[in-house]
Amino acid sequence: MVEIVFLIPLFTGAAAFFLPTLIGRTLLVLTGAVHLALSVMVWAGGLAPMLPEYFAVTPEGLLSLLVISLLFFLISIYTIAYLKASEIHSENIFTGSMLLFLATMTMVTLSDHIMVMWIAIEATTLASAPLIYTHRSAASLEATWKYVLICSVGIAMALLGSVLVTVAMDVGKVDAPISFSAMAIVARQMDPLWLKAGFVFILVGYGTKMGLAPMHTWLPDAHSEAPSPASALLSGVLLNCAYLGIFKTNKIMHAAGLAYFSGPILMVFGLISVMAAATFILKQTEYKRMLAYSSIENMGIIAFGTGIGGLGAYGAMICLIHHSLIKSSLFLTSGNILLGFGSRLIEQTGNLTGRMPKTFVAFFGGFAAISGFPPFGIFIGELLIIIAAFRAGHHVGAVFLLLSLCVIFAGLANNVMKISFDPGDRPVRITESASLVWPQYALLATSLVLCGWMPDTLYQTIMHAVSAIGGGF
Repeated sequence: MVEIVFLIPLFTGAAAFFLPTLIGRTLLVLTGAVHLALSVMVWAGGLAPMLPEYFAVTPEGLLSLLVISLLFFLISIYTIAYLKASEIHSENIFTGSMLLFLATMTMVTLSDHIMVMWIAIEATTLASAPLIYTHRSAASLEATWKYVLICSVGIAMALLGSVLVTVAMDVGKVDAPISFSAMAIVARQMDPLWLKAGFVFILVGYGTKMGLAPMHTWLPDAHSEAPSPASALLSGVLLNCAYLGIFKTNKIMHAAGLAYFSGPILMVFGLISVMAAATFILKQTEYKRMLAYSSIENMGIIAFGTGIGGLGAYGAMICLIHHSLIKSSLFLTSGNILLGFGSRLIEQTGNLTGRMPKTFVAFFGGFAAISGFPPFGIFIGELLIIIAAFRAGHHVGAVFLLLSLCVIFAGLANNVMKISFDPGDRPVRITESASLVWPQYALLATSLVLCGWMPDTLYQTIMHAVSAIGGGF
């Protein structure tokens, strides 16, 4: 049964709270390996849902599941070395929360029932909040409070939106399960007014968790205060889970013939997010907050491409996959920088090339990748989205997007150059062990490989995911 994919980390996560430190670390990596193996089995069609009315293996969910599984496995290996080099309060709570976080995110990817999806996304908030509060400082407490409060308000709006979607079924006298798959089939029979209202509330609600502006205010604090392995999961995976809720609802809108309504709204929120990131990223003094605003930018690009549809939707899915790989690598690398220099402030770093050369390679490679340089996948995804925008006649939106991307690149480049090449006299406090650098290399290498060669089964999965919203070539 496919449900075992999230049940295993659920049980191991609960057990990790009561196990000794060394056993908890071993369980973290072991669960990650088992989860990856099970995810590959799901991809190969070897596991079917035991409760098909609640869970299903959809193309978009399968893509997210594969990304989650690969990232968690690599992050868990890095986490072992990170925990040895840092001081983590109540490590068993940290490892247990990481595993529960994996379980809840996996549940999101497999959820097909609209209310089970809502429960799973809310559960990700509860599982990840202790990770943000790990250091137990005043700043981490504030970040955790903002995360829980703002995301809970958003999730409440998403709940209202989910209820409104079911009302659209009642008003339209539709007799069907309230699963995304079933509703997409009978979407044209649903009441369009209630369906539009439901989509707006779901977009704002899940968009809060996704980090879309102006609901993004929790994200920079949470991502900067959490330990770097947790930041990698928050940025590389959690945002994708929230996007899944929006994407599946948008599929219903397309099936109902309401793409003319949902598409422009997604594009507007996407552009606002990219421009917000461009505004704030120029003045950042902390490198982890800088990466957090880059995540807001990329979520905006993905929302913009999804709203365009067609080639833009395909580009958005490419950006979704590669952003997860690259941003996770960057947050893990930022963990090395923090361990080495003991500060998140950019001005208290410097000469990364000479003092931490292995970390520099991963950091500069990640910067080039996330900035959209070829041959990395972000370049391909953004290029397809921009081409689709011009083809669809959204010239103004495309121009604003391009200008914002230029500003963001300038802000990123300025800070990356300071960290990498400015002289610095602070002593480096760690040795660059293999476990602290090779997971980042593996993530960047995966992004490079997928640009030059993509397995046909993966390509077909992407095409099946976006075809429901008119995506593809």
